[in-house]
Amino acid sequence: MKVATTLAEFAALRTQLAGPVGFVPTMGYLHEGHLSLSRLARSSCESVVASIFVNPAQFAPSEDLSSYPRDLKRDLALLEAEGVNLVLAPASNDEFYPEGYDTWVDVAGITQRLEGAFRPAHFRGVATIVAKLFNIVRPQRAFFGQKDAQQAIVIHRMIHDLNFDVELVLGPTIREPDGLAMSSRNFYLTPEQRAAAPVLCRCLNRVEILYSQGERDGEALRAAMREVLQAEPLARPDYVSVAALDTLEELKMIAGKALVSLAVQFGSTRLIDNTVLPPGKALV
Repeated sequence: MKVATTLAEFAALRTQLAGPVGFVPTMGYLHEGHLSLSRLARSSCESVVASIFVNPAQFAPSEDLSSYPRDLKRDLALLEAEGVNLVLAPASNDEFYPEGYDTWVDVAGITQRLEGAFRPAHFRGVATIVAKLFNIVRPQRAFFGQKDAQQAIVIHRMIHDLNFDVELVLGPTIREPDGLAMSSRNFYLTPEQRAAAPVLCRCLNRVEILYSQGERDGEALRAAMREVLQAEPLARPDYVSVAALDTLEELKMIAGKALVSLAVQFGSTRLIDNTVLPPGKALV
């Protein structure tokens, strides 16, 4: 495995890769969710590229950029064990955002809801860095996880609207044995908060059960999630949602596919999770 710390170095190494090229973008501090995407890429691509970059543009001033967990040596060892061919791990933010940088990708509409309502600049930062990475890496396939469902929907829209010649492949949410979705932010949880955090998964399970019993009323399903959350004292929900997949607008009644999602605070740590209805249907 080769590692590039500058864009110039990466460009030279990229020419040596056989196609098709699969790409797994990450912010590092890797867990089984990231590694499962690397395996998915390896299974269908001749070469696999990963990136490790904690993107400052998707963090608000009040968020956890400086304390975001980092362990580059560990991450590189994990990626090498998965057979990744090339890693882009910039040594400086200036590689992506040099002095005077002022060009942004803004996907309208769907970024204003759910996560976007609580983190207004987040998806502008996500879309911008992913667009830049697509131009730099030039992959045939890009691999993302369903846990960040709204992010996947935004990137899918950006690929379509900006005519990127790349296939978006989504891997399933990887969970701990107790149902908690794997996330680098789980690192922040205290033991008590960690014990409480699977309440997100219990909310989704409750909705899936009600749906299987014939419930299609969006507000009834949202109320069911709120009820589950109220039973967990450490959980402070930002939102619970049953929304249309194409617009992310809240649904009164489910007629087709729906995205069920929620964001919950445990102390200063914010966790998200989701499922698609009917269960097993594709997100995009």
